Amino acid sequence: MSDELNNLNPGAEEEDDLVELIDENGESTVFEHLATLEYEGESFLALCDPESEEEELEVFILKIEQDENGEDVYNVPDDDIADAVFAKLVKMAEDFDVE
Repeated sequence: MSDELNNLNPGAEEEDDLVELIDENGESTVFEHLATLEYEGESFLALCDPESEEEELEVFILKIEQDENGEDVYNVPDDDIADAVFAKLVKMAEDFDVE
């Protein structure tokens, strides 16, 4: 099992961390990319609203999967998996001393 954390980069320019996702209805939403991490052999994205001014961020966890054409698709994992991935993100952020 790989336990990697990529792109948890507190010093990066904010514009570099923005990603735009397009849903099945063709509507796009911009998120701030917090991290890409592995959990139990699968890859996940941790995203938040880039315009959030709250002290505690609302973090969105998406599972990275591939469709029949080999294209990346992003799906919401079940609550137990999302909670475990979020806990790993928090632990890793604490280890890096990131708030």
